[in-house]
Formats: sequence, C-alpha cells, structure tokens
Amino acid sequence: MKATYIDYSETNSFSSTALSYLSRDPKLRPFIFDFPSVENFGKLIKSKTVTANREVLVKVLKRQYSVLEAESDELKAKNLVLSNIELLSQPNTYTITTGHQLNIFTGPLYFIYKIVTAINLARELKQSYPEKNFVPVYWMATEDHDFAEINHISLHGKPIVWEQDNRGATGRLPTSTIASAVKAFQNLLGISKNSEKLSTLIEEAYINHSHLADATRHLVNGLFAEHGLVIVDADNHELKKQFAGIITEDILNKNSSRIIGQTSKNLEDAGFSTQVNAREINFFYMADGLRERIIEENGVFSVLNTDIRFTEEQIKEEITLYPERFSPNVIMRPLYQEVILPNLAYIGGGAEIVYWLQLKDNFDFYKAGFPLLLLRNSALITDESFSGKLCRLHIKLKDLFKNTETLQKEWVLTHSQHTLTLASEKSEFEAIFQKIKLRAYKIDPTLAPSAEAVNARLKKALGNLEQKLVKAEKKNHEGALSQIESLRSKYFPGGGLQERSENFGIFYVKYGDQFISELIRHFKPLDFKFTILEP
Repeated sequence: MKATYIDYSETNSFSSTALSYLSRDPKLRPFIFDFPSVENFGKLIKSKTVTANREVLVKVLKRQYSVLEAESDELKAKNLVLSNIELLSQPNTYTITTGHQLNIFTGPLYFIYKIVTAINLARELKQSYPEKNFVPVYWMATEDHDFAEINHISLHGKPIVWEQDNRGATGRLPTSTIASAVKAFQNLLGISKNSEKLSTLIEEAYINHSHLADATRHLVNGLFAEHGLVIVDADNHELKKQFAGIITEDILNKNSSRIIGQTSKNLEDAGFSTQVNAREINFFYMADGLRERIIEENGVFSVLNTDIRFTEEQIKEEITLYPERFSPNVIMRPLYQEVILPNLAYIGGGAEIVYWLQLKDNFDFYKAGFPLLLLRNSALITDESFSGKLCRLHIKLKDLFKNTETLQKEWVLTHSQHTLTLASEKSEFEAIFQKIKLRAYKIDPTLAPSAEAVNARLKKALGNLEQKLVKAEKKNHEGALSQIESLRSKYFPGGGLQERSENFGIFYVKYGDQFISELIRHFKPLDFKFTILEP
C-alpha cells in the first residue's frame, strides 16, 4: 500500500476541541501534563512515579495468559507477549495503553487502529529511549455493561447482530448464544485462504471460550501477538485491591464529583466543549448479571434496582473484602488504569481525548500520574481504482471528505460552462436599493422599512433562482454526479468515516496478515495526520 496524509481539520470529522488539542492550543495546557512529543515523553519518564504493584500486575497477567504459558518452551521463547509481560516487572519498563469495549469480531475499524497506534508509539519511543522498555497494552473494557453498543457489526454493508438478553458486565457474558452470529460473519467472509484463516480464528475465540472477555483476548491476541500487545482484564480482585483506598474515599467523600465539576466549568469557560458529567458517586456495584449505580441518601448507600443497602461502615468493609465488586464509571476508570499500570500514554478517539481533559485535577488530588494523551491514528482504505476515479472527475483528495451535496454543488459550479451564481447581480441590486431607500427616506422616513422589505424579498427570490440554476445544470452532469455519489457511499458509509462503521474483516480477507503489517508501516502516532491508504 501507499499512504497519503492530510490534516485532521480537512476531514470535517473531528470536534473543535480535538482539533484545538492537535494544534497545541495553549489554553488547554492547564488540563494536561503536556502535549505529546518525543521530548515530552522524556520529561514524563523523568518525573514519573509508578504506583503500580509490578509483581501483582505480572502475576495477574500470567494467570490471564495461562493458555500461552502452557505452550512449548520453543514457542514461548518466540512469544513476544510473554516476554513483554516479564519486562513489566522491571522498573525501566512502561506501558503505552489504549482501551475499548468488547465489540464482537472487533467491531468497527478504529478498534484495530487504536491498537496499531499503541504498538507504533511503543516502537518509536524505544528508538528514542533505548535504555527503557515500552509495552503496548490493550485495556479490555470488561466491566462495561452497554451490550447494545457491542453486539453488532457491519460487514460488506450487512449487519450482524448477537441476539441475547444481557445484564451486568459484558466481559462476564457467556458466549453460549453467539454461534449464529459467528456463522453469519463466517458466511460473509467468502472463500479464500485468508477468509479461512480468519474464520478459524473467530471460531476458536467465540466458540471455544465460555465468556466474552476470554473470547476477545483470544481474538485480539491472534491478530497482534507477534507485535507484543499485552491485553489486560482489570476485572480482578488483586488489581482492584490496589484501588480500594481511592474507591472508599471517593464514595464516602464524593471528591471526583466536586473536582471534575470544577474542571469541566474551567474547560467550558476557556471555550471548549466537555464530554462527560461526574455523578456524586462514580462507581457501580457489580456481580454476575449485575452492574448498577451506587447512590447515597441520608447516610445509606443503595444499589439501584436492587435491595442491596450499606451503612458507611458496611460499605467500607465491603470495599476492603470485595473491591472487585466496585466498578468505576467512565470518570474513574482512567484513574484506575493509571494506578495499576506503569503507564505513559493513553491513546483514544476524539471524544475520549476530550473527556480525559476533564480529569487531570482529579488525578492530581489522588496523587496519580497523568499520562500524555494521543489521538489514535485514523485512516481511509481505498482500492485500486480510487486515484483514477478522482483524477477523471478532477476531484482533490481532501474535497472527497465534504458531504455529498456540497461536493456535487462545488463540482457543478467549477465545471459548468455557465455562470451559475448571481453574486454580481446581487451587488448591483443592493446598490440600486440603497439609492431607492435613500430616496424613499427623503420623501417620507416611514417608507424606509418598506424599501427594506422589498429588498429582502428580492434577495430571497434571487437566492431561489440561483438554486434553480444549479439544479438545472446538475441535470446536464448526471453521470459525473452519480459517480461522486457512488464514491462517497463506498468510502463514507452512512455519510461518516469508513473506520466508524466498517469491520476489518473485509480488508483481512483481501490482504491477510499483511493488512495489519501495512497499518503498522504507515501509521505515524506523533505526526498527527489522517492517513489515506491505497493499493
């Protein structure tokens, strides 16, 4: 593949706050450690205080990777994942983390892009700081309970849905009912060597594992093990135990609600949007089949939609004995991550970066290090005919990111042999009306508004006529406009970025393992450019 890069602002697909972050807006400095660069990673390493218990982290990860641990000594020696887990016990090793929900079959393409960005950043930092180790990490959002967000994908524009009643954390979901969705996915892959390989991996993941967390680990490991990706499931007693003190303090004193509320106001006062709202208590109570919010009223802590109640002393004891039952929401999950990992960077999408901007003061309050934030790489994957079609239509690459109607109108205005705008005529009419208005005012000042009203009606009529001229001219270019619409539909399904709806499966079938290798070759985490890939 060959790559072309454009600015994120030219894609018309990212929020103004995310673009301000990419442009290093100085007004955002109070809300971050610093903007991401190789040099600033060096500064963070020097100032970093690791709170993670490395021994516990390694022990838990080895247990979660017990299947790999059972491999032969020869295979284990070649397994970069197990080597990276061992490296985490060393004080000069740091993690580069991204996280995402447990979307079936990896969900939309950007799931893959997040992980590739983490892998590439770890490699780039190793080149700059060879005396340190950098381990790419995928944090599985196993405690998330929004099943409706993860139970479907689109492949070749056709929906695949996992139908199941769900309650509780998705990582604990049994996969006993997913067979029909697996079959539908396999059928859409077609028949080839690559489709057979992916089909086998999908079946091994979802049919041979009893819970969604284990299935997802198997699938993601199958795609990224050779690149050393370590997968973390933080729904774990020993890991949560390290976070228990913060859980207790925050539930009892509601610190995060107060602090993040103020930070959010400061962000908005600085002219930026916010993404999430802190609650008084930012934890759920979790058990098998249950993940419900905790609320407090008159000193009694209740779990919504249940009969579970705690006094202050009882909830303190519950957290001490069973910290795994207390699940952080979107506000507190990042803090949990930084407490248990020796982490330097978090890689997320535009919306994630925005809500992380709301969190730094809370990190400071709990004396947890705040990572450098990176917008994940984004891409548009095209086919062999892409450049040729753009060339024949005389369309610039960045113009393809405009919505279909705008692109078609601009194309007609550019390629028409007629003048379709009435700009000069509007200026002439405006000059005439100013004379009419002045004459009317001299005769009778009360006539000036009448003149303005006539002017407004004429402007509207001219605007309508201009639209009719463009519409009529469009009929003369139906072939080209149809091709533009087809291009937009193909590469921007539903009018949005390809990466937000298409699954990686269609590209894996075409390119095999080379697909991920090509992403790794072309993605540049610290260049902050949108990538267009063409065969």
